[in-house]
Amino acid sequence: MAVLPRAEVDIGPSLVVSLLADQHPDLAGLPLARAGNGWDNELFRLGPDLVVRLPRRQVAELLMVAEQRWLQGLTAHLDVPTSAPLRAGRPGPGYPWHWSVCRWIDGAAGTTVPRADRAPAARALARFLVQFQQEAPADAPVSPVGRGGPLAGRDDVVRSRLATLPSLPSLPSLPSLPRLPVERLFGIWASALAAPEWSRPALWLHGDLHPGNLVLAADGTLAGVVDFGDLCSGDPATDLAAAWLVFDAAGREAFRSELDALRPSDAATWDRARGWALSMGSAMVASSDDSPDFLALGLEILSAVLED
Repeated sequence: MAVLPRAEVDIGPSLVVSLLADQHPDLAGLPLARAGNGWDNELFRLGPDLVVRLPRRQVAELLMVAEQRWLQGLTAHLDVPTSAPLRAGRPGPGYPWHWSVCRWIDGAAGTTVPRADRAPAARALARFLVQFQQEAPADAPVSPVGRGGPLAGRDDVVRSRLATLPSLPSLPSLPSLPRLPVERLFGIWASALAAPEWSRPALWLHGDLHPGNLVLAADGTLAGVVDFGDLCSGDPATDLAAAWLVFDAAGREAFRSELDALRPSDAATWDRARGWALSMGSAMVASSDDSPDFLALGLEILSAVLED
């Protein structure tokens, strides 16, 4: 069972104001309100246009440092707003890690928008990837969990997850789960593994381009891309998995056609992308039985992988 990890530091508004007053005093007087948290970070809305992101676990410290080092330069030319740090925070009294002040992006998390209504974001997301996925330098981050690397490194764990799928309908949190054609998923995974590996220079990757890391406007268009905590370099197929992670068939077609028009990708890259989507979807299904929303997202992704 995947339970939200316990915060290792007590982060409240008074601590955030203290850090701001010490390091960015011009921002300390702005209204501050807690805006939520994820697995790795606590979020505080700061005035009308900003958000403070603070790691709640030590494991997220290196991710925050990587964002502060690289993201401003990588995102300055993008058409789509991002959560790149505008101000960098460092450890201070009562708080041991780096933290950032970022742009607040108005809109809805992609996970709150039905899959069929996300299609208006497809072409803009493709353009974002073409702009963002530039050649990475030799000292660019490498994913500690293998994103951007060969799919073969995920083979054992993915096969183990797929083997558990027939037991899914017994989960108490979502009792009426569809029975997925597991043998077809094994076949799709085998085809992805058989695709030639990426042999060109490593590109910059967002690393975790699922709907929860997209902000959508009321009309479904793309308002922003957030949470670059998995920033890494390698095979662009990892991010192209968004075709299945985010979109239905119509959105997927728009995403793929726009990306291929701007930067053609060969069939092997799309095969690997489908494999990455299967890997990520199976991870959500296998480890989100305490989170019906992410369990449902994982099942949606696997269903999309089966469509094409």
